[in-house]
Amino acid sequence: MAAPNLANVSSITGSAVGVALTTTTTTSLLANAASSGAVVKVNGITVTNISGSSATVTLDFHNGSTAYGLAYTLTVPVGATVVVLDKNAYLYLAENCSIRGGASANSRLEAVITYETMS
Repeated sequence: MAAPNLANVSSITGSAVGVALTTTTTTSLLANAASSGAVVKVNGITVTNISGSSATVTLDFHNGSTAYGLAYTLTVPVGATVVVLDKNAYLYLAENCSIRGGASANSRLEAVITYETMS
């Protein structure tokens, strides 16, 4: 099914997802299924270091076949939160697209993604 015309959507649902990052940098954090009939507008991505050691985060936009970097080994200091994406630089996930990512060490970083699903 094709993605909806954004000028004529019938539903917009706001949501958020929180993810504890692992060392697998190709882990899907937010995905829009291939036949969803929707567009996902990603409004924000923050990454917080909840540990006593620094760590790095790697995030990418994956279009179903190719990955494009959003953050590559970006250092997140101890106790800090880094804004990777905000409402001034939002992006759309068409069908079969996703945000993927991981950290340099398990149990150190958490990501929160805010988004709207439009259909």
